[in-house]
Amino acid sequence: MSEKPRTTPAALVRAAREFPDGDAIVDDGVRLTFAQLHARVRVFAGALVARGVQPGDRVAIWAPNSAEWVIAMLGVHYAGAVVVPVNTRYTGAEALDIIERVAARALVVVGAFLGTDRYTRLREAGPRLEIPTVVRVPGDARDEPTAGVLDLPDFLALADDSTLAEADARASAVAPDDICDILFTSGTTGRSKGVLTAHRQTVDIADAWADCAEVVAEDNYLLINPFFHSFGYKAGIVVCVLRGATIVPMAVFDVPALMAGIAEEKISVLAGAPTIFQSVLDHPDRPRFDLSSLRVAITGAAAVPVRLVERMQSELGFDAVITAYGQTEAVVITMCRTDDDPVTVSTSSGRATAGFEVRIGEHDEILARGPNMMLGYLDDPEATAEAIDADGWLHTGDIGTLDERGYLDITDRLKDMYISGGFNVYPAEIENELARLDAVAESAVIGVPDERMGELGRAYIVLKPGHTAGEDEVIAFCRERLANFKVPRSVRFVESLPRNPSGKVLKNVLREEKS
Repeated sequence: MSEKPRTTPAALVRAAREFPDGDAIVDDGVRLTFAQLHARVRVFAGALVARGVQPGDRVAIWAPNSAEWVIAMLGVHYAGAVVVPVNTRYTGAEALDIIERVAARALVVVGAFLGTDRYTRLREAGPRLEIPTVVRVPGDARDEPTAGVLDLPDFLALADDSTLAEADARASAVAPDDICDILFTSGTTGRSKGVLTAHRQTVDIADAWADCAEVVAEDNYLLINPFFHSFGYKAGIVVCVLRGATIVPMAVFDVPALMAGIAEEKISVLAGAPTIFQSVLDHPDRPRFDLSSLRVAITGAAAVPVRLVERMQSELGFDAVITAYGQTEAVVITMCRTDDDPVTVSTSSGRATAGFEVRIGEHDEILARGPNMMLGYLDDPEATAEAIDADGWLHTGDIGTLDERGYLDITDRLKDMYISGGFNVYPAEIENELARLDAVAESAVIGVPDERMGELGRAYIVLKPGHTAGEDEVIAFCRERLANFKVPRSVRFVESLPRNPSGKVLKNVLREEKS
């Protein structure tokens, strides 16, 4: 393979040259080779040029995983502009906030999808919002003509020889240090922050990920992780472009559809939260599907029991199961390797990758430093200085330990710690004990205000199907295993825990519960 590219346009051009006839995208019956993908990206970029989008302008994408999302993202970069992915779970008001904060010059939005017309919701939230260009990509229902909105075919028809030539020139001119994207944090502790990243960082992160997972051109990579999140975008789309692997998007998670997709497209690489793999393992129809093509699994964002790793290898046939750790500000900081044993995979998030140094700081906080850390937060120098200290260390807000091999074990979040009767309580310790209770599928523990003790623990528990448990039973179980100040004083049984797109439990949502 030729010299490693330092920008996404350069990566696409190289992929079209070195894997011209290899499948780049397979999506709902549509197959594009890398040569065809490059051609479609050029046209998208040429249409952006025709609409007056300039290098450095911000273009928002508010749509589910699809071939169109990939083409739009790469097209924005090819035109020298900056991608701003918008969470598909956002309300119109939340999307409006992001679009206004970045001063988007264009918006790519899905049409009617799962019963919602997102552009209508956006207009309802911001009737005075002015976006010079709005491009509508197909959803799952027929779209009616809308004033001020260009349907994708009409938009692409704007490209001509002149704008295509200009797009090629801009793609060649994109520099490694140019801003590539603005990804917004999950907003679990307040208003989300826009994370600025350069092309060189996006490419280097993806390259390191591909190395650790040993992704090759023959791989078919099924992408359940949302493209608006770095897991789906940088550890998915960009990885495939760099390695010549096939992108297989999945817009809506559905276990039978997932298994059918694995069988039909001979999926070899699958990434996602542990619950995805558990759902496949537990599905009664699993024996009907040929899942023998599976080779590498990448997971994280939650505890991964050793038994789950063993079952993924023995029952799903994965050669390797890998865990990783990162956040929007750094994407991937540590990662396991394909030859790590199940215990290492289950009890750690791997060792440093992508040029990062990792150390444990005050209060056991995980600190990271390296060339692929974010450039900073959008229009927020104070928050940037708070996150990155004078010596260049990113304060992750996570608590962990490093073993003698340099493998990282994440034990909790600093913000999740609460103080009960003057003692620090780390919820992850309690959650680990609750996992030993047969009836418990998963749990989350938070601190709730108490006049005498300051805070007391409350456990939210999802029970396994067919199992029962009571509050007294759970508390008694904890009393046998934990110091008194750590024992939850109340238990709530719930059908599911609120999670962000990467699978992390949203404890702020639990804290907002009134009772």
